[in-house]
Amino acid sequence: MSGMKYLGIDYGAKNVGLAISDESGNFAFPLKVLENSKDIIDDISSICKENNIGEIVVGESRNFAQQENEIMKKISPFVKDLEEKLGLPVHMHPEFLTSMEAERLQGKNDMHDASAAALILKSYLDTNKL
Repeated sequence: MSGMKYLGIDYGAKNVGLAISDESGNFAFPLKVLENSKDIIDDISSICKENNIGEIVVGESRNFAQQENEIMKKISPFVKDLEEKLGLPVHMHPEFLTSMEAERLQGKNDMHDASAAALILKSYLDTNKL
C-alpha cells in the first residue's frame, strides 16, 4: 500500500510509547509517549488518522521462559480494543527487554518508551520485509 505507515506500540502500565515508520517501511522513528489513561485508544486513533497509519505493531511481552507475563494480561485486551475501534490490522511482535535496550542506548529520559516502540517496530519491519 503506497504511502502507508506503520505505528509501533510499547505498551506499559503507566506509559505507552509510540513509534512510526517511513512510507517505505524501512525505518522506525520514536514518535511520542502517551500516558496510559482511559483515553488511550482515542488518542492512538487520532494519531493513526493524522499520520496515515495502515497497520499497527504491538510489542508482545514475555518473561525469560517465554511465558506470558503480567503486562501481557493487559496487552491482550488492549489489542482487541485497538482492532475493534480502529478497524486496522494489529500485529503482535515479540519484544524482549526493548525498554532496557532503549534506555541503554540513550539514557533514561521522557522518550525512552517511544524509542522502545521504535525498536519493536524496526524488528517487525525487518522480519516481515515486503
